[in-house]
Amino acid sequence: MSLSFRFGTVGAPLATPRKPGGSVGAIIYSRSINLNAFELGWVRGVHVTIETCAAIKESAFKQDVSISVHASYFINLNADDNEWPKSRQRLMDAAHYGNLAGATDIIFHPGSYFAKPPEEVLKFTMPRLQGCIDELRSAGNQVTLRPETMGKKAMLGSLEDTLVMGKTITGVEPCLDFAHLHARTGDGSMNTYDEWSRQLELYAVALGEKSLKRLHIHLSGIEYGTKGERNHLPIADADLDVKALFRALKEFACQGRILCESPIMEEDAINLRNIWVEISCEE
Repeated sequence: MSLSFRFGTVGAPLATPRKPGGSVGAIIYSRSINLNAFELGWVRGVHVTIETCAAIKESAFKQDVSISVHASYFINLNADDNEWPKSRQRLMDAAHYGNLAGATDIIFHPGSYFAKPPEEVLKFTMPRLQGCIDELRSAGNQVTLRPETMGKKAMLGSLEDTLVMGKTITGVEPCLDFAHLHARTGDGSMNTYDEWSRQLELYAVALGEKSLKRLHIHLSGIEYGTKGERNHLPIADADLDVKALFRALKEFACQGRILCESPIMEEDAINLRNIWVEISCEE
């Protein structure tokens, strides 16, 4: 059955064999359990050689597994002038080596408001992000930079923030973490078919209907408090209404990739795939 979404994990599946191991082994193992997307978890920085990138790219091509990169956690578009060059280099390293490894999308956490109004922060940070895109395109690198929607209210990364970035800068589109969007409210809302449908409507208006065909989604269960996200949970242990979300994605004829960040990542990635098959077959 051909599905409109590819499913996979952020980081190597837990049961990836030691041999060949690494990202190549993770790709091969992912395909063996019927997952066909994989996000390289370079969250502590980029520590790969050009040769390793070539091997990842070759393996992904042979296995028909789509590749993305989760860049370093230590990126902040709103960093001060002393810190920004380091943040920028982390993002550019992920984009450069990710491109060599066959990745099409580079996911990153956009940073913190530092108690400033979102509008002020966006005005300050978007020229920095535009500069990154300009340098990548000058180098012939066509990766999409994807600021992730974040799960805490103090973090730059509301859906509105990421849509402004994507609407303003060609080559930037959100990474939609629906668990984060649910947690960000802090009150259990953003968890119904109607609420998800409204978010997808906003997405389509901002970035165009065709953007719904290339969604990049992170998904897991999530624990949260009044200030937002606390930690990721297995899907079954959380209150996220995955079926309501998937029905909205189906209604809007969405396509793309869904990458699981659950503590039982490949098990839940398979669970999510199965739920999507079930929802896709509903009349």
